[in-house]
Amino acid sequence: MVTRSNPRSTVAVSITDRRPRTEPIFVVQFRVCMPAYHALMPAIRIIHRTPLPPAEAWRRLTDWERHGAQVPLTRTIIETEPPTHVGTRFTARTGVGRITFDDTMEVVRWQPPAPPSAGLVRLEKRGRAVTGWAEIEVRPLPSGGTEAHWREDLRVRGLPRLLDPLTVVAGRLVFTRALTRLLSPRPGPGTRSGRG
Repeated sequence: MVTRSNPRSTVAVSITDRRPRTEPIFVVQFRVCMPAYHALMPAIRIIHRTPLPPAEAWRRLTDWERHGAQVPLTRTIIETEPPTHVGTRFTARTGVGRITFDDTMEVVRWQPPAPPSAGLVRLEKRGRAVTGWAEIEVRPLPSGGTEAHWREDLRVRGLPRLLDPLTVVAGRLVFTRALTRLLSPRPGPGTRSGRG
């Protein structure tokens, strides 16, 4: 569904996933809303189903060092003592040599799953280059397994806002790849088993 009003005031664009009665294993949604044509606010939502139990899915998705291993030329620097808690800070640093790009995040909500309740962690981006937030939620499925939700809203400072749709597309590809690999039943690079 696409809705437009006077371009001098508000333009809203929404893409709604109309899913059949049988839920797909994997869904990607994104929404771009703008108070004016030059003020884009990207939002990304990814849904992924896995046979892993919620506790294992949570453990994998909140191992921040593993996140960096899923993104080329990226490593995660943990700035606070483990285990993760409200106030934990870490930086995803992408680049080579002195040319790097930092995405610094802080945990502002930490709610591990306790069946039948879902688990939820919210991160606020505190860096100079990247702002916004991210949420990871794990929900137990009645038939077993887990439904993981990744929601993210980000902005790159200095990037023209008209390019925000490209940020959404690039972010969606990166986060989809990371989520798929982190929750793969067969461990891959950066998804070592047995680590909490």
